[in-house]
Amino acid sequence: MASPLRRPRLRRALAAAFAVSTAVVLLTGCAKTDAGTTADGKTVVRYQGSNGQVTAFELAADLGYFNKIDLHWEGDTTSGPANIQAAATKQIEFGSAFNGAVIKLIAGGAPVTSVLSSYGADELNFTGYFVRDDSGLKSARDLIGKKVGVNTLGAHHEFITRQWLHDQGLSDAEIKQVQLVVLPPANTEDALRNGQIDVAALGGVFRDTAIGRGGLHPLYTDKDLFGQFDYGTYVFRNDYIKSHGDAVADFVQGTARATRWLQVTPRDEAVARFADIIRKRGRNENTNLLQYYKSSGIPVAGGVIAERELQIWIDWLVRNGELPAGKLAAKDLYTNKDNPYANGKYAPTGGPSGEVVAK
Repeated sequence: MASPLRRPRLRRALAAAFAVSTAVVLLTGCAKTDAGTTADGKTVVRYQGSNGQVTAFELAADLGYFNKIDLHWEGDTTSGPANIQAAATKQIEFGSAFNGAVIKLIAGGAPVTSVLSSYGADELNFTGYFVRDDSGLKSARDLIGKKVGVNTLGAHHEFITRQWLHDQGLSDAEIKQVQLVVLPPANTEDALRNGQIDVAALGGVFRDTAIGRGGLHPLYTDKDLFGQFDYGTYVFRNDYIKSHGDAVADFVQGTARATRWLQVTPRDEAVARFADIIRKRGRNENTNLLQYYKSSGIPVAGGVIAERELQIWIDWLVRNGELPAGKLAAKDLYTNKDNPYANGKYAPTGGPSGEVVAK
């Protein structure tokens, strides 16, 4: 199979990705190390959020699960890769992205470690790759020469699409004829309905509203490929983990517990809590997206990381010629030591404070 590095578009995208990684390494030497402490001695932890949404760590703060850190919002992120690059360049303390993007960043020289799963596909949440009902597209082979709308290159949507095409038996030469078109998620459905693209990657609110309008169905989904699976992680810089180990440990335990709270709490209660958090933080946000909330999207109790969730993307990059074999080992890229659902403090089936959860 020919190396994807021979593809001009992918070669440019990868060159840009690794150029950013190189810049990350250079910038980490001169950027601000941390944001200091509060008057009562808590470590200030800077982060980027998402407009109209509540993250597990923001929920953890509202639930009172943090003892040693105080979160400070630095603005909203534009994408997972941009979020972890901001963490690596010391603009914020941590970020979250698709594991394939995390591995690319580390392969490019960025010293970061995954500490907790941040998103995934569970029974209720997944990313679907939708086609119009009247498109006539029924198989991977039908996508040769067609356009797939994705939110960014080098992340979840591209990896899943190329993996599915490969699993369906397309050759490398055939796969490179499937064009990936970068579109803002808010515009992807319209582009599909207007015939500007042939397949649209849709998740969360964008998936649910598209389904509600009818006329579309998924050709493949990420859950089709791997079942219920954690796809992304939170990462901290290694120097920050070394110098602020207590702060990182507090972030992990609190966010893991908040993730578990979402996994065992009725939807309506979670949505009401989200709405209250959004109102209290006073950022002039719309809460309409909350009506589409279904679940945490993380199938593993407390977001414990499994080695295979990273190794599968290392193998993908090696197979496609984007990473030298043996350069990275998944076991070296993550840690579960601070997660109470992994280190023995709470049973894996326990609740957000270790209590027994009714089946």
